[in-house]
Amino acid sequence: MGRLFGTDGARGVAITELTCEMAMQIGRAAALVLTRETKHRAKILIGKDTRISSDILEAALCAGICSVGAEAVQLGVVPTPAVAYLVRTKGADAGVMISASHNSVEFNGIKLFASTGYKLPDAVEEEIEALILDHPEQITLQSHTNVGKISNYASAKEDYISYLVNCVHTDCSGIHVALDCANGSAAATAEELFTRLGADVTMLSAEPDGTNINLGCGSTHMDTLMEYVRTHECDLGLAFDGDADRCLAVDENGDLVDGDKIIAICAKALQQEGKLKKNTAVVTVMTNLGFFHFAKRSQIVTKATKVGDRYVLEEMLAGGYNIGGEQSGHIIFLDEATTGDGELSGIKLMEVLKQSGKKMSDLAGIMETFPQVLYNVTIPAQKKGHWQENAEIAALIQKYSDELGENGRILVRESGTEPLIRVMVEGKDAQQIECAAQAIMEQVKEFART
Repeated sequence: MGRLFGTDGARGVAITELTCEMAMQIGRAAALVLTRETKHRAKILIGKDTRISSDILEAALCAGICSVGAEAVQLGVVPTPAVAYLVRTKGADAGVMISASHNSVEFNGIKLFASTGYKLPDAVEEEIEALILDHPEQITLQSHTNVGKISNYASAKEDYISYLVNCVHTDCSGIHVALDCANGSAAATAEELFTRLGADVTMLSAEPDGTNINLGCGSTHMDTLMEYVRTHECDLGLAFDGDADRCLAVDENGDLVDGDKIIAICAKALQQEGKLKKNTAVVTVMTNLGFFHFAKRSQIVTKATKVGDRYVLEEMLAGGYNIGGEQSGHIIFLDEATTGDGELSGIKLMEVLKQSGKKMSDLAGIMETFPQVLYNVTIPAQKKGHWQENAEIAALIQKYSDELGENGRILVRESGTEPLIRVMVEGKDAQQIECAAQAIMEQVKEFART
């Protein structure tokens, strides 16, 4: 990870950590780096989620962008993938999304997109970081009539929704779907989208007030959706995160259908249609072991990357694959989108459900989920990047890895978006993996304290 940008943009507590000054600097530096080759006045699109701090950071970003002579075009509240889509189809030079995704309201973030609609590679983010942190004197401010202007893109939501509607070729009439919008970006687009596709739609957590994004709802808090789907006889439930680039599902019994299962269902459907490119699905090291067993049975090749959608995307682009993603519900359908899109994932899953004539639980049964235990340990900033050097942690990981053998695995890693170390243990024996996870977690806690 870089000095400003993690695995998914710059992120921190809004205003105190991710300050207005920093947002302005990112606006200036990004505008200069991303539009260096343009022969015209550069145009940068800016979307945001529903957080109370998003308007403030938007103002600072626009000021930074315009101060170096580029134009800032405000999209309003839209999903992150809407920014990616509109940047690549409307002739913009770059895009910015203001969001901290699934994080709670006090956080916010800044994600950058190139004119192609793809998130920036590490090298370009490092160039932006260097301009801000090492060579701010190279940032030339404009004046007089050379400054940029701010405008609004009034039809941003409609253009994005219309595109997604055209990604599905099945009438989904008769399907009752409950949509948990996390009081975030999906609240602006999801109802219209799913209704146009013919579904009977019930909206949950779709009344954002600036303070309630991800608050006990959305893809990180599935209980309410699970209960609603089960008790109201829905065919399907879908939950998005704050910026709607993730989607998790619930079957008709109220049971979770996570990102691994969504990828399995959709990859199998693509395979049956002869559309699964190179017969391959791209996943991450956090993907459940059950997915790999499913893929082997189905004769689907798997490619596993580091955690983070950017690494999934890099592998997909390098290998020419068209589906990949993460257990968290960040799924990329590369034939239709350049980034993870929760609503696209949701309508694709709904289309498979409708075409199959089966129940969601039957589709989800394609993959057995192995028991998995995940603990998060908060770590001080000064300890980040150093826990791997701790001999006691390494010894415990080795001990329990040997015990689990081929029937399980252990993954300990730093979060790319939060000050956490994640301890994941997976295997067939629930008691065995719980014991291993707790022992390693306690050792990591001890390291964090000392």
